[in-house]
Amino acid sequence: MMTAIIDASPIPAAELAAPAVLDRLQRRAVLIGILGVVASIIGAIINLDQFLHSYLLAYMLWLGLSLGCLALLMLQYLSGGMWGFIIRRPLEAGTRNLPFMAVLFLPLLLGMKRLYPWAQSGFFEKLPEHDRALWKWHSYLQPGSWIFRAFVVLIVWNLLAFLLNRWSRWQDERDEIPAVRRKRYQMLSAPGLVIYGFTITFAAVDWVMSLNPFWYSTIYGLLFMIGEALLAFCFVVILLATFGQYRPLSGLLQREHFHDLGKLMLASVLIWAYFSFSQLLIIWSGNLPEEIHWYLQRLAGGWKFVAAAIILFHFALPFSLLLSQDLKRHGRRLMFIAVLLFVMRYVDLFWYIAPNFTEHHFHYSWMDFVVPVGMGALWLALYFYQLKSRPLLPLRDPLWAELMQQQKVEHGHA
Repeated sequence: MMTAIIDASPIPAAELAAPAVLDRLQRRAVLIGILGVVASIIGAIINLDQFLHSYLLAYMLWLGLSLGCLALLMLQYLSGGMWGFIIRRPLEAGTRNLPFMAVLFLPLLLGMKRLYPWAQSGFFEKLPEHDRALWKWHSYLQPGSWIFRAFVVLIVWNLLAFLLNRWSRWQDERDEIPAVRRKRYQMLSAPGLVIYGFTITFAAVDWVMSLNPFWYSTIYGLLFMIGEALLAFCFVVILLATFGQYRPLSGLLQREHFHDLGKLMLASVLIWAYFSFSQLLIIWSGNLPEEIHWYLQRLAGGWKFVAAAIILFHFALPFSLLLSQDLKRHGRRLMFIAVLLFVMRYVDLFWYIAPNFTEHHFHYSWMDFVVPVGMGALWLALYFYQLKSRPLLPLRDPLWAELMQQQKVEHGHA
């Protein structure tokens, strides 16, 4: 007769609660978020088009963080390992912000015709005959189908997050055979990652690439996928390095945890650089004017300095620094790289989105800063609330034994 294996945490649930400092940070985030909302409303009244441009930038940044948490959560359930165990609850809290992001999609839905030229009435009929022959998206980019796809991807993402979080709560409350529990997660995560790949591709094409209806890239979805994973890695590194000094993390975090996350950040940077260069190489070598124009637009005027900053600070500098094993083992130093990469993800999205509205001249509006900060502050306020709602580590998991063993080894070397 098979009996359940009880792999309870050696630390009581009450001692695994989030540190009290989160309350103070949550209140500050709410205050900044409210100020950001007020400023955004004023900006929308002054210049509605610019507000929508900035709002799209903000939305793709913070949605990307939520989706990156979802992707890494499913990847961890498939691969296992201590790197994912220590950040599982922070990732889960990020996925529970997806309903909030679904609500925030409403302004983009209402402003669709101001953002996307193809959504305007009679767009295709007004095109010159030559451009009409070149445009390959006529049957795909229709307002009705665009709205339908948006609802489908938002529902799918929220459903995946709901199931993973519900099962995680069950894990804290029920005694189950670990192999049975692991199989349940894997049976969802394996197809879930494939579904995530398809849905983020649809979303990236519909919400960002279609800003320029005459340009397309077959690698576009992959760029957003790896960018979102990198965002999530950076965020959890910042979180662990910031709150690692407080209990319960102060007694559990080890240098090896940061080392593992640093290696995964390095891999993400390399994959992002590979995809980005591959897109440039394929389009440039194709020598097609309608495709090369996208890059010429982003390498003219002030945009070329943004492109240079992306090359230097999104790839060259982080890549060089993350080669250091000592740096990856040091939480505070690794946090510096994580903050830099997080900011550069914002700059990269800005470089993708903003030139669609400004042609060759560089333009940066105060709303491009205020709207992302306001939305991010509200995202963080809700995130801290979600993080406080559950213990910071799963209460029943076989990886507890490995974590305790790592702690003994670390103390033995100290």
